[in-house]
Amino acid sequence: MRVSAHNGKKRVVIDQGEYYTTAKDEIISTLLGSCVACCLWDPVQRIIGMNHFLLANRRYSKSLPVIVSDAGRYGIQSMELLINKMLKMGAKRQLLKAKAFGGGNVLKSHFNGDPFFAVGEVNSRFIREFLDNENIPLVASHLGGEHGRVIHFDASDFSVYMKRIESATERELIAEEKQYFDQQIREHSRDEAEVVNKNIDDGHIRIWD
Repeated sequence: MRVSAHNGKKRVVIDQGEYYTTAKDEIISTLLGSCVACCLWDPVQRIIGMNHFLLANRRYSKSLPVIVSDAGRYGIQSMELLINKMLKMGAKRQLLKAKAFGGGNVLKSHFNGDPFFAVGEVNSRFIREFLDNENIPLVASHLGGEHGRVIHFDASDFSVYMKRIESATERELIAEEKQYFDQQIREHSRDEAEVVNKNIDDGHIRIWD
């Protein structure tokens, strides 16, 4: 998370796995490739927040909603952290509105054409499913496509400014997302192994010949 100034306002830039909320006249910004950012706001209390997440799972079932898949667990955690922080600041859940961005198909070469996993598609499906499930109106969105985006969420009028990022910046972003995705996969695999080992130790799993 980085802080700078933009047109006399404080601007907070968030990266993968981060979120930020504020009740002040500030701007929240981020760069998106396959990741998705959800911009939430309460128009009455004038509290805004934004997260930046990348779902990490090697494969997923097209027949199941993403929110009930292994891939959806991290997205749910990211959304709950964002929403709970806003509620603690005084936002009302029933007043929340959303805009969503990102989910570009920029990591396609990372999976050698595997038709069962398109990272951007999964992220885009997840945020739509989550917001629909939570009855939070998705007022506007710009999801999918082939390129990365930079977005700026302005607390003064809840507008989001978006533009396609330059090629050089996009290449750097793709490299960062690949590294982050692989790290999340390793951590996910380690957590699964720890759960299995614990279950064996606790006698919940029986192994026989």
